[in-house]
Amino acid sequence: MKSVVCFGELLLRMSPALNGKWIHNAFMPVYIGGAELNVAMGLSKWNVPVKYCTAIPDTYISKEIMDKLKENNIDTSAILISGTRIGLYYLPQGADLKNAGVIYDRAYSSFSELQPGMINWDEVLKECSWFHFSAICPALNENVAAVCKEALVAASKKNLHISVDLNYRAKLWQYGKKPVEVMPELLQYCNVVMGNIWAAEHLLGIESSISESKGKSNKELIEAAGRSMKQLHLEYAKITSMAYSFRLEELYFGVLQHGPVMAISQKFPVINIVDKAGSGDCFMSGLIYGLYNNHQPQEIIDFAAAAAVGKMEEKGDATNQTIQSVKNRIIKK
Repeated sequence: MKSVVCFGELLLRMSPALNGKWIHNAFMPVYIGGAELNVAMGLSKWNVPVKYCTAIPDTYISKEIMDKLKENNIDTSAILISGTRIGLYYLPQGADLKNAGVIYDRAYSSFSELQPGMINWDEVLKECSWFHFSAICPALNENVAAVCKEALVAASKKNLHISVDLNYRAKLWQYGKKPVEVMPELLQYCNVVMGNIWAAEHLLGIESSISESKGKSNKELIEAAGRSMKQLHLEYAKITSMAYSFRLEELYFGVLQHGPVMAISQKFPVINIVDKAGSGDCFMSGLIYGLYNNHQPQEIIDFAAAAAVGKMEEKGDATNQTIQSVKNRIIKK
């Protein structure tokens, strides 16, 4: 079986307890994460061969992280050792990555200093059938955006399946380029797109027919997703599969357009939330898992949505769910 390559920045998440508790207790949990690594971790749990490509410095912390990835059956041969630091972000316990409380400390990280020509893509993509990245990478700076394009060109030449997560992080787009000036060019190479109607608007300029989910029925949300996906497909000819997720106050569900077939996931109750970070990445893992294994559209979207909800009940950035534990969440019909 050929591997899925996940390309993106490895991050350490600092997770302080609020109200000064982390200062009083002199304690702050640290989690290994990063959107694309979270996807790789999910895939490795579900028996999909996966390779992770990033850049980290030559330190004992990096070595321990790489050992941990290897323990999780992630191929680390594509990790470039360069630069002087690993990027960080601070997210208060219980908060959301889209929350104003997130603080990024990623300047001058090894990954942010990548430039075209530094990664041997022919070597990285050997024995691989799939390349995955997210919109977080080109949000960092112009050089990293150019590296993303370099990777996509190489992956396209090798006829790899290419997926992108339309993660929109307003705080990261600070280098003088708007997302709509960068992302459309990269989407031209993609076959699989995951996101939501508002991310598609912010990153690609595909106008959403509704401004927010609050007060909207499930039917209205699904119809809005359908309109957005139709426009997405018209503008990007290579796209064969699109999936949008909706995380409402008490429900979570996904919409998949796979070729001519639209499938709507079961509506999963959102309860017992422990950690919201990484739930979208887990949805992406589930989507790739289903497509990689040629599952049926309904099975794919049910698994992806169930996995995302399960992730919210776990601490840390990446999931530890098994295939069976995800399937147990899906109601048999």
